[in-house]
Amino acid sequence: MDILRLTFLKYFGIILFCFVLWSPLVVADNHGKEEPVSYYKQILPLLKRSCQGCHHPGDPNGDLIVTSYDELKRGGMAGEAIIPGKPDESLIIELISGDPPAMPQNQEPLTIDEIDLFKRWILEGAKDDTPEKTNDVGEGNYPKYTVPPVVSAMAFSPDGTTLAVSGVGEVLLYDSVTLEIKARLVGNARRIQSIVYTNEGKILGIAGGSPAQFGEVQLWDTTTNKLVKAIRSTFDTIYGLSFSPNSSRVAFGSSDHTVRVISIADEKELVKFDNHSDWVFGTVFSTDGSHFVSCSRDTALKLVEVDTGSFVDDVNSSNKGYGEINAIARHPNADQVLSVGEDRIPRLYKMFRETRRDVGNTDFNLIRAYEAQGGSIDAVAFSTDGNKFAVGSSAGEARIYNVSDGKRLLSMQGDTVGIFALAFHPDGTKLATGGFDGKIRVFDANSGKQLHIFMSVPIETDASEELTLAVSGMT
Repeated sequence: MDILRLTFLKYFGIILFCFVLWSPLVVADNHGKEEPVSYYKQILPLLKRSCQGCHHPGDPNGDLIVTSYDELKRGGMAGEAIIPGKPDESLIIELISGDPPAMPQNQEPLTIDEIDLFKRWILEGAKDDTPEKTNDVGEGNYPKYTVPPVVSAMAFSPDGTTLAVSGVGEVLLYDSVTLEIKARLVGNARRIQSIVYTNEGKILGIAGGSPAQFGEVQLWDTTTNKLVKAIRSTFDTIYGLSFSPNSSRVAFGSSDHTVRVISIADEKELVKFDNHSDWVFGTVFSTDGSHFVSCSRDTALKLVEVDTGSFVDDVNSSNKGYGEINAIARHPNADQVLSVGEDRIPRLYKMFRETRRDVGNTDFNLIRAYEAQGGSIDAVAFSTDGNKFAVGSSAGEARIYNVSDGKRLLSMQGDTVGIFALAFHPDGTKLATGGFDGKIRVFDANSGKQLHIFMSVPIETDASEELTLAVSGMT
């Protein structure tokens, strides 16, 4: 046993000696073959985490945008951000490694290793290794679903023939009579937050985006179902799309606390309103298009003049503790706006103040506060004639009211968890709802009877599931 132990120790010592002798060479060999720093895999994630919040197209601090390689290379007001092969002369290194560093603002500074990563990448030539994107957007390239997504937006076409419903990265167009799919409008925005038709119905507007990447407005020709324009704006998903009465402009809100108005013809940003202090969820134009009202999680309804971008007035008294406002709708024939949100009470306001504000900040613009719902309200819509309105709440219930006297006309169970979208048919006879369970329910707007229920998207069933259903007699 002792001889075996000594033999083992002898050979183990030889192996250990060889390892110690050769390990520096192995390390050197590995170092010599060290992979170059990847912009796409290593640098871009750091930019997204620490820099893009202040340097994106919607808010290019110092005229520096870091959301793409080309913009980063272009630099900003202070000069070129990266000079390939020369990290010490590259502005980005100065910004992230100063004492204290200028970037990122109001965040933890980059670590020494992260700064070294930037230096090595620039020293190696600051190459862009972003993979080419294949264009999988368009007719025939439809998303596939095994479970229905949450329905976040819907709208009837002005002629009542089509019901547009949100999916994931697409909007599905259903025949409002047969409930068959007429078309699927697939775009680049993964999340759909707004679906709005122009007054004449020639254009369907879709707003949404991809979180922490971009916001997008899509304009589709309703005759051909072809994409006319895709307008990128802000650095995140956008909300509350609305068209001006003459369909020449669009307005929308964003998580960056701003409202933007864009000219459709030339895609020029006409207004960037940043007077809100939280996410902006809704916008509506006045009847003549001269003003818009926006609503926000900051509890405020704000009136703004479009041509100048000037803040005019707080439509509501936001110090009343009403809570976050989730959605708004404008009366079809009057400058009145209906707001709904966290405190469960729909409120109808005049857009323009007729009484001077007092020291008590009285809610002078308030026309009527309606009945409280069973949960927070996420969806609101007027009937085309403006005589009725509907709300959908987190209680999964939809209710229809008289606008004039506040009388509740109908109550309908529109979802198992919560309603996030609803729309009146233009003739006022039907109300469609959608929400958490991914199902569309269509109700008779006069009796409250459920007329139809169907999945918002086509659900794929694999062969094993089909066989199980067939054996159980359920198909």
